[in-house]
Amino acid sequence: MTDRVIAVGGHESDGAAALAGVLGPEVTRVGGGRELVREVRSARAAGERVCVVPMTLGRDPSLVADAARTLLALDAGERAGTLLAEPFGTTAHLVGWLRTLANRVPDDRALLVTAPSGDPFSDADLFRTARLVGQYGRHRVVEVALLGGAPDLAEGVGRCRALGAPGAVVLPAAWAVPEPAGVAHAEYGGPLLSASAAAGVLASRVRQARERYERSGDDGVDRALAADHDHGHAHSHGPDDHGHAHSHAHGHGHSHGQSHGHGHSHSHGADDGHGHGPDGGGDHHRALSPAPRTAGESPVEHQGSAPDLVPSHRSPR
Repeated sequence: MTDRVIAVGGHESDGAAALAGVLGPEVTRVGGGRELVREVRSARAAGERVCVVPMTLGRDPSLVADAARTLLALDAGERAGTLLAEPFGTTAHLVGWLRTLANRVPDDRALLVTAPSGDPFSDADLFRTARLVGQYGRHRVVEVALLGGAPDLAEGVGRCRALGAPGAVVLPAAWAVPEPAGVAHAEYGGPLLSASAAAGVLASRVRQARERYERSGDDGVDRALAADHDHGHAHSHGPDDHGHAHSHAHGHGHSHGQSHGHGHSHSHGADDGHGHGPDGGGDHHRALSPAPRTAGESPVEHQGSAPDLVPSHRSPR
C-alpha cells in the first residue's frame, strides 16, 4: 500500500502556496479545512494510506490542532488509514535553522528576522525567536519585521540603520518570505531550508508517525487536539473541583501553580529527526540543537545543520 503525504499550511506558508517551490510534486499541499478532507478522502478511496504533516515552523500551533479537528470529521474507514504526524518544526528547530543562516552574514550587518504576521501571540513569539537567534551570536543588531504587520520590512530596516548597522540581511522565519526587492539597505539571507533539507525533515516526520502507529496504534490525532492549548492569553482559574487552585500562562512554555507545587517549561513538538525531542533530555539548552541531516547530504547542502552554540551551563531563556 502506498502512502500519500499531505502537507497542510497556514499563515507561515500563505496557506501552503509558498510550499510549491520547496516540496516535490509527490507531496500534496493544502490549506486545511475542506481541502484537507477532500484530499484525504480521495487518497483513501484510491486505497492509499495517508500521512498529514502540519507545516508549521513552530509559530502556528493552531494549525496542528485545526488539522486534528478536521480529521475527526472523517468516517471510521477513512480515519483507519490516516495518520497525523508531528509538526514539521518547532520554534526550537526554527532558532537553529536561523542561526545557521546568521553564521553566513557579515558581522557588521544587522539580522532582520522576518515572517508573515499571524495572531498577536505568534507575532510576539517571533520577537522571542529573534532574541534567541542573537543571544549567543556575533551580530550586534537583531530586529524583527512582520509582513502585513508592524514593524514592516521598511521599518525593520530603518531600526537596524538607526542602531548603527549599514544594512540588514533578511532571515526568513517562515516559508512565505519574499526577497526584499525595492527595500533600500536590505538583502535576502534565505531560503530558510534547501529543498533537500526540507524533504529530509518531512520524510523523518512521516517515518516517525508510521513507526508510532505500528508500535502503539496512535494515529496522532488525539494528542494534536491540544497543540494550541498554551497559545493565547494568560489566565487563572479559581479553585477547581478538587479544592485547589491552578494557573496557566498560555504560550509555548507554561508554569503550573499550586496544583503541582513547582514550575517548569515545556517545548512541545516533533523531535529532531534523531529519535529525541529538542527538549527530550530535560536540559533546555538542547532546544537549540542542530536539525536533522538526511542520509547522503553534505553539511553545506543541509542548511539545517548547525553546531550547538549554547553553552551547556547557560539557558537561552
